[in-house]
Amino acid sequence: MARQLSFITMFLVLLVLSGCQSSHQVEVKPVEIKPIHITIDVNVKVDRALDNFFNDIDAAEDKIKKD
Repeated sequence: MARQLSFITMFLVLLVLSGCQSSHQVEVKPVEIKPIHITIDVNVKVDRALDNFFNDIDAAEDKIKKD
C-alpha cells in the first residue's frame, strides 16, 4: 500500500510540475527606415518687419539713456 501511495504521489508531483513549464518565442522583424521630408516656410517680410519694429524700440531706448 505504501508503495502504491508513493507512486501516486510521484505521478501527481510530475503532473503538477509539467503544468508549470512554459516557453516563449520572440520574432524580430527587420526595421524599415523611411526618409523624412520636412518643409519649412519662412515669411521674410514678417521677420524684417519685426526687426524694424525692435530696432525702433532700441533706438528710442538709446535716446532715453543719452538724455
